[in-house]
Formats: sequence, C-alpha cells, structure tokens
Amino acid sequence: MKGVLVICLSVLLFACAAIKNSQQQPTVSSIAALKLLGEIDVPHNLQFKNTTIGGLSGIDYDSANNLYYLICDDRSSINAARLYTAKLFTSTKGIDSVAFVDVTFLHQQNGALYPNNKQNPSKTPDPEAIRYNAVTKQLIWTSEGERIVKPNDTVLANPAITTITTNGKYIDTFKLPLQLIMQATNKGPRQNGVLEGLTFTNNYKQLYVNVEEPLYEDGLRAMLTDTTAWIRIFKYDVTTKKQLKQYAYKLDPIAYAATPADAFKINGVPDILSIGNNKLLVMERSFSTGRLPCTIKIYEADLNGATNIRNNPSLQHRTKFTPASKRLILNLDSLGVFTDNVEGMTFGPTLPNGHRTLVFVADNNFAVFEKTQFFLFEIVP
Repeated sequence: MKGVLVICLSVLLFACAAIKNSQQQPTVSSIAALKLLGEIDVPHNLQFKNTTIGGLSGIDYDSANNLYYLICDDRSSINAARLYTAKLFTSTKGIDSVAFVDVTFLHQQNGALYPNNKQNPSKTPDPEAIRYNAVTKQLIWTSEGERIVKPNDTVLANPAITTITTNGKYIDTFKLPLQLIMQATNKGPRQNGVLEGLTFTNNYKQLYVNVEEPLYEDGLRAMLTDTTAWIRIFKYDVTTKKQLKQYAYKLDPIAYAATPADAFKINGVPDILSIGNNKLLVMERSFSTGRLPCTIKIYEADLNGATNIRNNPSLQHRTKFTPASKRLILNLDSLGVFTDNVEGMTFGPTLPNGHRTLVFVADNNFAVFEKTQFFLFEIVP
C-alpha cells in the first residue's frame, strides 16, 4: 500500500486511464465512509528545477488537465515562495507514482518575488492553502502572515487571501475583517493559527476560509480536556471579494498528552473542502510533542441552521449562537498507517465504479524525521 517512486518530468506524454476525470467541481450527496486505497512518500529534500520540494501545505485538483496544484509554506527561506504542479498516477489499488511537472514562484503586487524574513519580515508570506478556479482559470491562496511580539522584536504581518494567475502573477486580494488584523496585544489572530483552510462553493461564486485556531477574543486554544475551543469559518463573495457571513465550529480536544507535559501541543483545522449544500469536509489535525504521528480526523460540518456570527465580537462572552454541526467520518488513527503532518485535501478523479476520491498531502516542514506523503481515499456513499 506504500510506495516511494517519484518521477520528475517537465513534459508528461501519458495519463492514467484507470480513473476517469470530470471537468465539473464535484459534489457529494452523502459520505458513509472513506476507504484508504493507498499512500506514497516523496523522498526527503527532493530537488526539482533548482528548488527543494517540501512544506506542501495545500492541494487542489484541476480535473480538466488531470493536474494538482500544491502550495509550499517555505516562507522564502530555502527558495522563493512557490507552488508546484504535479500528476498522481492512480488506480483502484492506490497511488502508483507522483510526477512533479513544474514549479511556479509567487509574485507580489509590484511584480517582485516575496522576500524571506531576514530581508523583510513584514512582507514574508506563510502560504497555507490553495484552490483552482475552473471558471476563471485562476488560483487563490492564503497566507497566515506573522505575529512576533517581543520587547525588542515585533513583527506584525497580516494574513491574506490572494488571487493569482496560474503562472504566479498577482491579480487581487480580499479585504479582511478587523478580526483578522494582527495586533501586538492579545486580540485578533494567534501566531501560526490563522488562514489555513480554503474552499470554493460548487459554483465558484463563493468561498469559505477558516482560521486554524481560536482568535484571542473567542477563547482558549484546544486543550486535552473537552474545552470550548471555537474557530471561525468566513464566507466570501468571490466576485465582490466581500465578506458575507461567519460561522462557529468547535474543535475537538488535543488527542494525546505531550512529553514533557508542558511541551508544544495543538489541535486545529488545516483544511476544509466544500461538498455542496452548505456542507464542508473539515480536517482536524492534532499534534503533541513526543509523538511523531499526527492524529487526523475528517468531519462533515453542516452550516445549515448555524448562526451567522459576523457581528459577534467574542464567542466566549456572547455565547447564544448555534455552531456548525459536525459528524465524524474517519479518524486516520484507526487505519494502522503512519500519518504525518497532513494539511491539505482535495477531490481527486472519479473511480470506475463512479465513486469520488479524496487526496491528502502532508507537510514535512523540511524536517528529516517528517514525511511528504500523499494519501488516496475512495468516498463510499
């Protein structure tokens, strides 16, 4: 079920015929289960077109061209901020191979590449999510920004939602609500816990984006006990780039205690995926120091009936609201396979039996003890 073959090609002269492709953005009326078909690892620090492959934190699928877009959260420290395109050769038996096709560097509004944090920390991005708009043939990506507050070192870089061409050229950005502006006081977003997930609705006219962890005003981060850790899901109009609504989603507790007990641990939402009818697949990722695998849970979240909390400034003080409901579909711990820092998910091709597939990607953080992984799942209705 596991492979290590990775092919790097500039031009691909063949395609996988075992799985059919669809040019329409898929919807799923029901999900009874997710069946793991296979997993494949990319060699550590694989070199491709003078760049280092790693840090793959977001993925999306262009079904018309059988092409995957993968954004890298390198923060321009190894190579300039970038995305990759790749092809996955898949069958009902799993993933046969991964072929990286090209690398595209991200450009600022002035046309320049993004700097690293030594060159200009206030302009250094932290890319996390990416989606392809099949109508406009454009890409949209998110950056978490930066929040460093120290007596002699304060860096405040706002998160961003940016539209670009497929060759990385800047087009426009979305206006952020005040809740997402970085602040030196304990208000607004936490460091490295901001815009992690992104998904279009099925007609590409609206999109959802989420914060990974609770805003300071909304209460505590997830803990080992069943605390009330709320994140916000923001709904935007794609054409006007205006915010429409916000919804509350409750995080699970952290899955495992850290070693030592006071070491870093987290549970948050690294990605979301629209399945139609105001429902989302929500990925929760829990990590605790001292345990290499991450606990990855996939939930179905239903926004129907959830309160629009756009005008609620604090979910810990104004508690009369209805959050999105959630239903567990799969805890990857139950599969008996190693799951690293899985951060991205997308629909993949359709199987011969008509079932949709899901593809996950794991961000190795460029660490030798972490893996860049791809997982292929069959959606069982």
